[in-house]
Amino acid sequence: MDRKIFLKYLATGACALAVADMAWATERIRKGKYSWLYKHLQPLHRILEEDGYYVWGCSPILADDGKVHVFYSRWDANKGMGGWLNGSEICQAVADNAEAEFKHLRVVLKPRGPDFWDGTTCHNPLIKKVDGKYALFYMGNANKKTNTKRIGLSVADDLYGDFRHPSKPLLLPGPTGAWDDHCTTNPAFVKHPNGKYYLFYKSWNTEEYEHPKFAIKGNRKYGLAVADALEGPYIKLSVNPVIDFSVLGNNEQLEDAYIWWEHHRFNLVCRDMGYYGDRKGIIMHSKTGLEWSKPQFAFDEVSHYISQPPKPKHLSKYGRFERPQLLLNHDGKPTHLFLTTQGGKYQSSSPFVMRIR
Repeated sequence: MDRKIFLKYLATGACALAVADMAWATERIRKGKYSWLYKHLQPLHRILEEDGYYVWGCSPILADDGKVHVFYSRWDANKGMGGWLNGSEICQAVADNAEAEFKHLRVVLKPRGPDFWDGTTCHNPLIKKVDGKYALFYMGNANKKTNTKRIGLSVADDLYGDFRHPSKPLLLPGPTGAWDDHCTTNPAFVKHPNGKYYLFYKSWNTEEYEHPKFAIKGNRKYGLAVADALEGPYIKLSVNPVIDFSVLGNNEQLEDAYIWWEHHRFNLVCRDMGYYGDRKGIIMHSKTGLEWSKPQFAFDEVSHYISQPPKPKHLSKYGRFERPQLLLNHDGKPTHLFLTTQGGKYQSSSPFVMRIR
């Protein structure tokens, strides 16, 4: 081949490869990007803005009388954002409907002291009605650090009943070296039509967390444990993790999953941590809970829906939504999306409600 032709061939080939890479990246973002949920969200307002508190992790449930209860985390604002790890308590509020004013009812669970597995924080509640009872899943820790984070379950006969601290965690980390040896946290739960109880949980590896190769320490994945009864024992699947974005490279990951059963499949909405970015939410589906569809956008960043003042220096997560939770009607269909974000009246954090049109 003539030298000029050969060099031109190389240049054209390299350019073609670059164009192909760009086209792949663009296609990943564009193709199937917007989910049905994304297209049907209507932003409403913040709720539960409490002076002197950061409010986080708001889980809603529709009561038999039509009122909406939420179980949420809060902690002393003097602790700053980090208070979620060393002083959070779980509270309950109620409203006449999802779009009305929520009024604080009571503190449901609070840290009990260092002698208990949930002695220094009670956080990230998830409330579900299961078998005629109310199951409150949550995360606790015992040393104000992430390595003692454990999932617990408290059960009450009714929404106004006594949610007692369980004597031990519901699910423990894996053995040293396992992908989930650091903790168990951020529970997502579904009672399957087959009668089994499915508990999805977030975790990561301690070695990757303590000796990180990326800005975000560790890589958050989701595992699945299944039980024959609500209160366990829950047995982890051998194929775990069932959701693992790390294989995509660049330390891509996800967190804050909410999972529900609809259309004969599992449906998951969560916070994205790398697939598209870190300021949006994604949604996926699965027939089995093991293999999941490609992510689509579930919700956008805060600025897409409302205007806010400039970012305060002390709020590092300002401008993004976290902890997505759905309000389901009595037929199991989602009617509202509850999120949490920094900012608001007291420049701390509070939940935000969106209608699903």
